[in-house]
Amino acid sequence: MSRTCRSSFKQSITAISLDQYVELKEYLKINHTIYAVDSKAESGMTFSRLLHYKYSDSLKKMDPDHLVALVTEVIPNYSCLVFCPSKKNCENVAEMLCKFLKKEYLKHKEKEKCELINNLRSISGGHLCPVLKRTVPFGVAYHHSGLTSEERKLLEEAYSTGVLCLFACTSTLATGINLPARRVILRAPYVAKEFLKRSQYKQMIGRAGRAGIDTIGESILILQEKDKQKVLELISRPPENCYSHLVQEFNKGIQTLFLSLIGLKIATNLGDIYRFMNGTFFGVQQKILLKEKSLWKITVESLRYLTEKGLLQKCPNPESEEELHCNFHITKLGKASFKGTIDLAYCDILYRDLKKGLEGLVLENLLHLIYLTTPYDLVSQCDPDWMIYFRQISQLSPAEQNVASLLGVSESYIAKKASGQATRKKVDKDTVNRLYLSFVLHALLKETNVWNVSEKFNLPRGSIQNLLTAAASFSSSVLHFCEELEEFWVYRALLVELTKKLTYCVKAELIPLMEVTGVLEGRAKQLYSTGYRSLMHLANADPDVLIKTIDHLSRRQARQIVSSAKMLLQEKAEALQEEVEELLRVPTDVPSAKA
Repeated sequence: MSRTCRSSFKQSITAISLDQYVELKEYLKINHTIYAVDSKAESGMTFSRLLHYKYSDSLKKMDPDHLVALVTEVIPNYSCLVFCPSKKNCENVAEMLCKFLKKEYLKHKEKEKCELINNLRSISGGHLCPVLKRTVPFGVAYHHSGLTSEERKLLEEAYSTGVLCLFACTSTLATGINLPARRVILRAPYVAKEFLKRSQYKQMIGRAGRAGIDTIGESILILQEKDKQKVLELISRPPENCYSHLVQEFNKGIQTLFLSLIGLKIATNLGDIYRFMNGTFFGVQQKILLKEKSLWKITVESLRYLTEKGLLQKCPNPESEEELHCNFHITKLGKASFKGTIDLAYCDILYRDLKKGLEGLVLENLLHLIYLTTPYDLVSQCDPDWMIYFRQISQLSPAEQNVASLLGVSESYIAKKASGQATRKKVDKDTVNRLYLSFVLHALLKETNVWNVSEKFNLPRGSIQNLLTAAASFSSSVLHFCEELEEFWVYRALLVELTKKLTYCVKAELIPLMEVTGVLEGRAKQLYSTGYRSLMHLANADPDVLIKTIDHLSRRQARQIVSSAKMLLQEKAEALQEEVEELLRVPTDVPSAKA
């Protein structure tokens, strides 16, 4: 490339970069005053302006942080995100804002907001969150993990297209979701009760002003006078150092990595594994991170732990007697844990539970199998409502009571917990909590309605859906775990069906329809009720007829459904054809009829 061409190319790149650059202006708000963040100023901030907004006495009481004043400067024509410390605070803020917004906000994209409300009701089987019912007409909604994935998708699409102009959200929205805003407001310098980290602050304010979407971006952090010094330190300090994730899950992370290395035969002896570790980010940082133990010692100890746990087997190398070249092989239990991607902290517990389950597996209902596939890592987060627990356990059928008895959880024990009495009998807390989560999942599979189960257990519908997703994933993992261990052959067929039930969480007749791309529960029910009851029905359907038959179905969606059904049907036909050919294939070592 000539010097002239290179110069011209650099100028073009610079022009593009400058054209796409959106300046982010950072502000702090203390009482009625807004300050601009200014690294050149001695105090770290300079006076920007005073808030001038006529506040009634009731508004002052309801909105001490002047959120109404701040958001009405940008909405409804531009978008705004209000980050709140907790989920409940998100809902409260959304409702509070709508109480004081003018009636004109109701007219902005009124038709689209009505359609959004209808869609929210449709995907939830006729249910609609009362908070969203009141806030969506104003173009406002909350966004946190309490929403179902279907609700989140609809709300995010509405925000992206300008139907919604404001989200009151938790910090989780700042990561992984591309929802930019003209103005980002941080309700407080806290996430729950923890003070903001620099990386969290930057992540949240980074939602403001996206290149190609907006020309301006600004953030406003609301703070009290008592937090002023800590906030100034927060905005001026350099970003936190980035460390290897293996530090956070020190032993577990390294042990899982080693099992994968040996299982995949990437490295099978101590020397090779140690060399591999030296080439990782953790290995590069070992002088900073490792104070008491060397990387060599950690490698040796981790391999010893996996061997003692029965996941690896140590085999001498015939070519070398040195321990450095001693080979490691993965055992059956190790292979099962590796293939099932089972957390090493739970693999021996899972093995024990499955083994114990074989002694008296209750198959009259799904409760026992559901218990065995309820994720261990959610148990510690479970905080049962004892009155609800007692109500559920007292309503169990005889077969379901048999499951609770086998696990050692009695109705009398739960009754004492519900009444606040001391319990002398020792019952494993993890088993009690895990059974409670199993009740939630069992109720969900019977009713297949998140809203009803949410009301029954007084849990956020999003949390219930997350539990269901985690259980479906763990059930699949347990299935792969059992496939590697001959003694658990009985679980294989049972878990295939249970995994399907947990994945789709619908009545059995709807599962084939749910396998089709673009078909969720509500759509599957519509299709089934109008006569489309199998893959063959859908594969042979006319998209134009589908549009007329199914409510709110676009031409693109109809074509996608028919195309996906045809593809699935073709795959099933090919699989059956291969099976037939395999059965008809004559083995070469079998003598012919004539012989």
